[in-house]
Amino acid sequence: MSGTGQGRPEPVQVVKQRRDAALAGLVARVPYIRFLGVSFERRGDELTAVMPFEDKLIGNPMLPALHGGATAGFLEVTAIIGLGWALLWDEIEGVERGGAQAPVRLPKTIDFTVDYLRSGLPRDAYARAHVTRAGRRYSSVRVAAWQDNRDRPFAEATGHFLMPARAAGKDG
Repeated sequence: MSGTGQGRPEPVQVVKQRRDAALAGLVARVPYIRFLGVSFERRGDELTAVMPFEDKLIGNPMLPALHGGATAGFLEVTAIIGLGWALLWDEIEGVERGGAQAPVRLPKTIDFTVDYLRSGLPRDAYARAHVTRAGRRYSSVRVAAWQDNRDRPFAEATGHFLMPARAAGKDG
């Protein structure tokens, strides 16, 4: 399975470095992630998106509260990266190992609905995506964003995504 032709498993550090590099490559494909300052923390197969607070994210300085567009963007990029991470793992591994293959194509948003549950405060925000349907043509994802308490989200979203066509030569 390691691609070396030997039965020995890869060292943990090598696997971790390859997965971290694959995640960084996936994230780098979405410029809006850099604008928002979002990063992703990986613990095993679980990703947590982190949007550090910056003044540019405030929509209403009188409250102050996070801008609804920044919140929606944060939720959507969390969904796209979460879906890409969950469903395109084989392709990510192939790109990282082979290098000659085309870059992984990310899912495209069909629709995305955000529920604003309360004002986002001027502090760091966190989000996690949960894939509710993983199909070959489309997939569905739920996302929740919170700040101080994961059990008290300030926004939630549901999205449907068009999955990229399988790479040529991939039958199945």
